[in-house]
Amino acid sequence: MPPNDDAGTLIYTSPYMRIQRYTLSLITVLTLLPTSTLSQNSNTDWPQWRGPNRDGIVASFSVPNPWPNQLTLRWKVEVGEGYATPLLFGDNVFMFTREGDEEIMRALDARTGRTRWQSSYPAPFTYGAGGAEPHGPGPKATPTFKDGNLYTLGLGGVVTAFDAETGAQLWQVAEPPVGPLYGTAMSPLVEQGLVIVHVGGHDQGALTAFDTTTGEVRWSWEDDGPSYASPIVADLHGTRQIITLSQDRVIGVSALTGTLLWERPFTTDYTQNTIDPILVNDTVVVAGFQKPTSAFRIVNQQDQWATEDVWTNDEISLYMANGVLTDDILFGLSQRNSGQYFLLDVTTGETLWTSEGRQATNAAIVKAGETLFILEDDAELIIGTADTSEFKEIKRYDVADNQTWAPPTISGNRLFIKDTSALTLWTFN
Repeated sequence: MPPNDDAGTLIYTSPYMRIQRYTLSLITVLTLLPTSTLSQNSNTDWPQWRGPNRDGIVASFSVPNPWPNQLTLRWKVEVGEGYATPLLFGDNVFMFTREGDEEIMRALDARTGRTRWQSSYPAPFTYGAGGAEPHGPGPKATPTFKDGNLYTLGLGGVVTAFDAETGAQLWQVAEPPVGPLYGTAMSPLVEQGLVIVHVGGHDQGALTAFDTTTGEVRWSWEDDGPSYASPIVADLHGTRQIITLSQDRVIGVSALTGTLLWERPFTTDYTQNTIDPILVNDTVVVAGFQKPTSAFRIVNQQDQWATEDVWTNDEISLYMANGVLTDDILFGLSQRNSGQYFLLDVTTGETLWTSEGRQATNAAIVKAGETLFILEDDAELIIGTADTSEFKEIKRYDVADNQTWAPPTISGNRLFIKDTSALTLWTFN
């Protein structure tokens, strides 16, 4: 067992993790402004990866009439490297980034961009073989806010819990000896007092549920390495379960115990499962690099779990851009033909239409009502709507000076954009 660290109390060790529980007096928290009260408004908050329901749907957006020719820049702040999405809770924006050899969690005033607090920890990181170096060493996994705490997964695999009011580190899981090939990207899922994330690395790891308060391990599933997709949670056939991609599979485990319920092989070239699973009733839609998009049904007969093929679509293949689902229609960016937008009926697997090719390498997509927001990686934001026959463009806006891979955070008439190193607030008036 490793020795205790002077900064905290060692409370758990395993081949994949070492957890430190911190005391406030032994951490460094830089407070620049008084923190605000963390009051929740579920219609305007953006507390986790892809929003309140992890589906890219915006609950609160004020449609401008008319749409302006240009957006209004309210503030811009250099916050460090990384592609994590900004979280919005009350009048706080939370950002997770890197500066030098440290990963940093900070809270900013949503109105002014001024820092309320920032908290950091040492996290040296160097990519191994894999080709992800051009994306930089900043975190790719979006934090999760829940019940006054923030939970993060660093690029090398460090898991940390912060007090969102002060920035104090509550507990931390040390970086595993072996990390994923391209750095981590799975955003933590908080479910019934558990923080669920896949720790470890290539060919070895554990989908793990940590206690939100103590960081202690409540359960783990250790049969595969992690993917770069993020898990979802669902009630199916009377069982609450976590559905996620691992390195070489798509799996469902009990949310209560971590017991494996069902699994299917799912591999992509160069080991890069990146697309979140989509659940429609009891059917799971999965997609991946150079693979057809497909669907299977989860069944349970006499307490025996199984999966059944539903459809396969060879025309649509997703790489790193998650689509948005409305009813039974999926809008997204296929990697086919160097990037083309599509509309797919997920009940039948039928392609309703595809755009011309060479649209974008990546697109971060969110939707508010009928309005689609498509943030391409070249910092161009496309506004439009889609019906069963075509995409109808409304406006295009330039929203950054650097690449934009993180999905935008939208609330009311506000648009928070994280580019390679800066966070900006734009408004539609």
